[in-house]
Amino acid sequence: MTRRSTLTALILSAALAMPVASHAVDITVFAASSLKTALDVIAADWENQTGNHVVISYDSSAKLAKQIEQGAPADVFISASKQWMDALADANLIKPESRKTILGNTLILVAADPAAAPVTIAQGFDLAGLLGDRKLAMGLVESVPAGQYGKEALTNFGIWDAVAPKVVQTENVRAALKLVDNAEAAYGIVYASDAVGDTQVAVVGSFPADSHKPIVYPAAITASSTQPEAQVFLDALSLDAASAIFAAQGFIVLK
Repeated sequence: MTRRSTLTALILSAALAMPVASHAVDITVFAASSLKTALDVIAADWENQTGNHVVISYDSSAKLAKQIEQGAPADVFISASKQWMDALADANLIKPESRKTILGNTLILVAADPAAAPVTIAQGFDLAGLLGDRKLAMGLVESVPAGQYGKEALTNFGIWDAVAPKVVQTENVRAALKLVDNAEAAYGIVYASDAVGDTQVAVVGSFPADSHKPIVYPAAITASSTQPEAQVFLDALSLDAASAIFAAQGFIVLK
């Protein structure tokens, strides 16, 4: 049995304990792009067990939060940083009692060359020298969480100014990974979960956890949601089977 089928079996068994809706409903989820691989599996099996339908919109947490601020209809928001969930909370756009932090992650450096040598990411790391005249892919450093964490770490190491001219910024972390996949950037800063199963890149180093703010994924029901099943779906993300899916994809499960 493959890892995917084993994990799917786990979530199916856990989903049997969920209440099945008497009438199918649509749940709209806005989720950070780094969640896509795991959340697609979890949502599909939840649909099979409940008869409900989950529509998931993936993008950077910043863009999704701004869409909610502008009135975009969503029932659940899952952010890749506390900052953007806080922004919605401050604007009274989430139900505060529903908010919980479900996941963590690790920031890593990936290389387009599968044979690239490992590096030690610490004070004195000469990333600019490693890059030479090549490019480093990152999410937008002022708004995309992975880009923000990356810039913070590079700043703490005192190397941001040297690296900045070599950075190609993208609208979300998956787009940064794609640039490395396509060898359009020699290196990229992404999450550990993004690189799981990606045979086109090499993971060459991990950023120390204390080099940036903690990477957390808060989730909440939006204030505008009228679907009781939205809470059921949010609760399902913390079931053991869903946790197994997330962990297999490289996330740190927080309970």
